Amino acid sequence: MFRTALRNLLAHKARLMMTALAVLLGTAFVSGTLIFSDSVGSAFRNKMSRSLDDVAVSVTAGGRPSTDPADQGKLNDRAVETVRALPGVASVRPSVEGVAMIADKHNNPTGGEWGSAGVNYAPGKDGKDSRYPLVKGRAPAAEGEIALDESTAEKTGTKIGGTVRMAVDGPVLNKKLVGIVRTDNPRVSAGGSLAVFDTPTAQKLFGKPGEFSELVVSATPGTDKDKLTAEVRKALPKGFEAQSGATLAAEQSKMIDEQTRSIRTTFLVFAGISLFVGIFIIANTFTMLIAQRTREIALLRAVGASRRQVVRSVLVEAGLLGLIASALGLGLGLGVAVLLPEFLNANGANLPGGPLVIKAPAVLSALAVGVVVTVLAAWLPSRKAARIAPVEALSSGDQPPAPRSLVVRNSIGGVLTALGVAALLYTTTFRDRGGLTYAMAGSALTLTGVIVLAPLLSRPFVRLFGKLAARFSGVSGKLAKENALRNPRRTAATASALMIGLTLITGLTVGAVSANEGVGKMGKQDLTADYQVKSSSYLGLAPEVGKKLAAQPGIAAAVPLRTSGFQSDGQPSLAVATDLSSITKVTYLRVASGSLADVRGTGAVAVSESYAKKRGLTTGSTLPMEFYDGKRAAPKVVAVHADNDVLGDVLTAPALVDPHMEKVRDDAVLVKAERGEAAGLREKIKDAFGGNPIIKVESPEDLRRAESGNIDPILNLAYGLLGMAVVIAVLGVVNTLAMSVFERTREIGMLRAIGLARREVKLMVRLESVMIAMFGAVLGVGTGIFVAWSGGHLLRSAFPQYEMVVPWARIGVFLLLALAVGVLAAVWPARRAAKLNMLESIGAQ
Repeated sequence: MFRTALRNLLAHKARLMMTALAVLLGTAFVSGTLIFSDSVGSAFRNKMSRSLDDVAVSVTAGGRPSTDPADQGKLNDRAVETVRALPGVASVRPSVEGVAMIADKHNNPTGGEWGSAGVNYAPGKDGKDSRYPLVKGRAPAAEGEIALDESTAEKTGTKIGGTVRMAVDGPVLNKKLVGIVRTDNPRVSAGGSLAVFDTPTAQKLFGKPGEFSELVVSATPGTDKDKLTAEVRKALPKGFEAQSGATLAAEQSKMIDEQTRSIRTTFLVFAGISLFVGIFIIANTFTMLIAQRTREIALLRAVGASRRQVVRSVLVEAGLLGLIASALGLGLGLGVAVLLPEFLNANGANLPGGPLVIKAPAVLSALAVGVVVTVLAAWLPSRKAARIAPVEALSSGDQPPAPRSLVVRNSIGGVLTALGVAALLYTTTFRDRGGLTYAMAGSALTLTGVIVLAPLLSRPFVRLFGKLAARFSGVSGKLAKENALRNPRRTAATASALMIGLTLITGLTVGAVSANEGVGKMGKQDLTADYQVKSSSYLGLAPEVGKKLAAQPGIAAAVPLRTSGFQSDGQPSLAVATDLSSITKVTYLRVASGSLADVRGTGAVAVSESYAKKRGLTTGSTLPMEFYDGKRAAPKVVAVHADNDVLGDVLTAPALVDPHMEKVRDDAVLVKAERGEAAGLREKIKDAFGGNPIIKVESPEDLRRAESGNIDPILNLAYGLLGMAVVIAVLGVVNTLAMSVFERTREIGMLRAIGLARREVKLMVRLESVMIAMFGAVLGVGTGIFVAWSGGHLLRSAFPQYEMVVPWARIGVFLLLALAVGVLAAVWPARRAAKLNMLESIGAQ
């Protein structure tokens, strides 16, 4: 039977080619994803390990109180000398780190908002800092000097001796570029920037005069690093924390694993979708092959083959097919692993470069997945093959089996669909994320139920489409309709593959477009300011920025927003402090009760309606507040206002929150222009601060674009990944039509004999393909819209502005693409059918 399976595989190479391609693409995705994640993780670890090569112990300020007030939580020269004096210490490198924004040619930060690093140059005994080897020039040695990493120097276009414009937490500073360095700093490799200063300058810039951020301790050869770490802990006051280099490396490795795991999981989900779609193609192919080999299998049964041997023969054939396709897919997966970082880097991922890492688990997983999926998909067809009776060997030809009843299948599909729809409808009653489990289960049940019901649903659709086709194309359309109706199971299985991809694409599209619309509403309904000024770093803006803006000509109001966290009865909240006398000039604020004029000093707050309802507050109530510095307050609620996305839940005066902030900083300043002065105000604001890269000026449209900016790239990525499933579905349509043409060889010959022209044969096959593709598309679009509608109710709890929007233009594009799929998928089968020799076809068995 093994030889029989091998012979069948070799005898039907062309018919199995499309099935092999489906498995090949799915396993390529799996192997490529696993190799990619291993390679990226290895590249990150290599960079991390290089940066930790000489780190035996790392000392940082831990925050616990010291017995010596002069040394409380401070890494200073005294701490350096204490550590340096310990036995086994080879050297101590004091490090200073902070945020340094380097301006590019357009006065924007070259390293973005989170990657702009500033450090000190700490030379060793050889006069060099091993962390930052010089490429050109020399190390900075005075307050007016700076060194940059290679990529930042290239972005700014500054040469040695040129001027670098930068800012830390204040006005623009001009530094002379004296050196260019190389670094393994992961923030820089991820697209950030690095500015290097001499140690006193770095301490001054980053607010640490006489202090360091970290002490990097190197050990002499043969020193036990764990014991050295313990000795450092004993020698320093309790206000410090010492970790071994091995511990740091383990923590960073864990962090890298977590970061790459999310990417790997995302891509594997889409790979799983592609393989799930491939199951329909594989099952469909083997079902048709077994129907065509009925006499052959019956003969095997007649000469003594048992049912178990027939099943085993089909499964062996499927296993060999899966193994060959998986091996080829593994090779293609290497290409995926090479191209995937390029694609992600083009979209801003900034992944580090490195060699491909091919581990045994990735190879074995890809091969195992391909074989298992193929064998599982062939299981039901193999059971059908085992039920073929030996007497069928007496049949005079390969006649198609009598159609089986769909009653049981329809009953099961109806139950599954009803359960899924009920779960999704139940999801709409939830107002929080508690319904997520029901939504996921309901979506899976609904999709499964629709797949099971597809043969039943195909009949009315094909009949309707067939009437239209017959009206415009005559007998070809009528024949195409009859062919599609002849085997509804086959039609449904072929269409279901396309339906799954379009269900997911439609659902994601509706959700993303609706979310974008909601984001747009957030700004439109609350923000009336012309611009928002904020910091490009997480440090915030100095209060002087708001004052300077208010004094600028052309500005009617400049209202600072200052945020402080607190807890009330154990629940975390945020208080926004601002100038209440001017707030209504920059945002729409409707007061439901009380008066904003009473929100002044430290004893009064205003709260939003939803916050008041949630906490049971009314005008006159007291709001208990426990700030994160440990101090408490109990201001009176003097006003309740309508929910406002700009201001949040608790609104107060700066006098209440300022004493509890470590450093008083504004999150943003809302600017309202004088009448007729809005145009060009952005440039005037930037000029007022000397083109400071820290100052970020955004219009309401910029804010909406920034809020929704992450949605479109994610949606486009999902389109690309789900496109793989659609490609596999197209292969399924081609495969089904090609094998259907082979199955109907005699029939096509008879049609040609009674006068059907070649072009009419082509048209018949094309229309059948279009019917299948459009049926899958309509079913997928309808299911996707319903799933998106039910799931959208869960978003409203965290995103009240969310309102479902159906992008009919995009839906129309999806349907047109499905039409194109139907036409293109039929090109080869239609040409093959039209070229059949009339007499040879009639005589075919």
